[in-house]
Amino acid sequence: MDKVFLRVRCNCTPDGDVTPLGFDWVNGRYYEVDRVLDRRRAPSLVVGGMGIRYTCRVKGRTLYLFRDGDRWYAEPA
Repeated sequence: MDKVFLRVRCNCTPDGDVTPLGFDWVNGRYYEVDRVLDRRRAPSLVVGGMGIRYTCRVKGRTLYLFRDGDRWYAEPA
């Protein structure tokens, strides 16, 4: 499986905190993040790689978004 790289809209605070607000999926649709449930440094066990893993609630489903430096990706659905 390959990483799905995304365009993510996020909120960045002066303290350096980054919170994803929504993202454009590969089909071109925009999905809003209903809630960020957790944020921690963790690996992607599905596609590999290491970054900040955001456990997000999107339309009633749980999704992992990863931020690795300046790039955002998700595990394929």
